[in-house]
Amino acid sequence: MFSFFKKKKEPQLEEALLEESSKEEQKEINQGRLEEIQEEKIEKKDEVNQDEEKKNFFSRALEKTFASIKSVVPQKKEKISFDEIEELLIEADVEYEIIEKAMNGLPEMITRKQLRHRLVMLFEHAPKVDFSNLPKPYVRLIIGVNGAGKTTTIAKLANKLKKEGKSVILGAGDTFRAAAIEQLSSWATKLDIPIIKTKQGHDASAVAFDTISSAIARNIDNVIIDTAGRLQTQTNLNNELKKIVKVCNKAMSDAPHQKLMILDGTQGNSAIAQAKAFNEIVGVDGIIVTKLDGTAKGGALFSISNQLELPIFYVGIGEKQDDLIEFSPDSFVDSLLDEIFISE
Repeated sequence: MFSFFKKKKEPQLEEALLEESSKEEQKEINQGRLEEIQEEKIEKKDEVNQDEEKKNFFSRALEKTFASIKSVVPQKKEKISFDEIEELLIEADVEYEIIEKAMNGLPEMITRKQLRHRLVMLFEHAPKVDFSNLPKPYVRLIIGVNGAGKTTTIAKLANKLKKEGKSVILGAGDTFRAAAIEQLSSWATKLDIPIIKTKQGHDASAVAFDTISSAIARNIDNVIIDTAGRLQTQTNLNNELKKIVKVCNKAMSDAPHQKLMILDGTQGNSAIAQAKAFNEIVGVDGIIVTKLDGTAKGGALFSISNQLELPIFYVGIGEKQDDLIEFSPDSFVDSLLDEIFISE
């Protein structure tokens, strides 16, 4: 009798243990899935917060542009007439050729959704850049005319990269002006970032070479090299710029990895001619637009990106080290449309 019941109970015990094990496994699976859902929610929340931050930034940056728009459409509406939209885009300094491209085929009364799609599409020609697998160091060469905010923008970009946990070194390659070397050195001290520099009038390409070499030796993530502010008509300085590009490539294969053009937002569409000229001289990979808060010409960003077929990477307002944000066509367009349309 005893052996009979013992044999009967063993399989029941095994089943109970299996069932308990299955429950524990399912519990772990459920817990894991719950953690995944929570992480997804956090990621989505972060994305929403970043989008809101960008929209708020553009709201500050485009304050004067909004004022010009309000002169055309004082009150928000559910639908805006074709003529009103055309007029407000002209007021915001969008080139008429670009306006025609955006408005072609739209009805007489236009909804937010219809206009949003067309305006975002104006940025679609710019090539997409993959930042997922960057070489180390990643070398950025900063170019542009005097007064565009080049040196301050370098400091803002360096500060942004440092806050992201990346190491940075600066190269004071504007050896044409002593003030430029001093200004960049002052920022380097303030941000606690190393800098390679020389005296006014010395070889700018040597500074570029030494900065990249130092970054390689010190295992630094990012190199940002300043260059002399120049006009497209200054042959000697433009030849120097070509030399700097070649020397960067000698210091590190494929460097500079990005040639960024700084454009003064207050110049509106007139800045496009500058960018086209520099693009022909050395090739430009992307744009940073500065001083956007000081102009009613915020709509020029549509023309800049569309005509040059170049991405706008960042926009800047103000003189503070945090006054720089990655450009988002969606956030930019939404900020504009929030001033025109009643929320859907």
